[in-house]
Amino acid sequence: MSEPVTINPRIIEGLYCEALVLSDDVRHRFALSGRLEQTGEDEDLARVALSCEGLRTTTRMMHAMAWLLNHRAYFMGELSEFQLRRYGRLATDTRGSEPDRLALLDADTRDLIAATERFYARLERLDRIWRGRDGEAPGAIGRLRDRLGKAVAS
Repeated sequence: MSEPVTINPRIIEGLYCEALVLSDDVRHRFALSGRLEQTGEDEDLARVALSCEGLRTTTRMMHAMAWLLNHRAYFMGELSEFQLRRYGRLATDTRGSEPDRLALLDADTRDLIAATERFYARLERLDRIWRGRDGEAPGAIGRLRDRLGKAVAS
């Protein structure tokens, strides 16, 4: 089995371009969202669903862009690896869309929301791999524990 690819500037730039396109699509979709075809009492529910999912989707893409910009800054030498590991975390507490609200939205909007969720999941996998790549190498506290354990055992 091959080693997983580490994050490099080329991957980050490709993801950054993809995120820009997705973010622009999200902005366009939810900025022009006043054109609901539904009428009657379902209209209010659809407006609420559109607002909630728009906020969720926009927030998801803002987190993605922030993560990508931090990695770009790291590769350009503007952040140290310590700073990136400490402050460049990807938010993991994002909630997915609610199926009952999604059902009130048009198919194009649902597809765009699903695309942003898939994109964010890719970033989460990359972040997890990148943060775990030094999993075998203990940090300063781990090394100190090892030294203390060896000293006590002697």
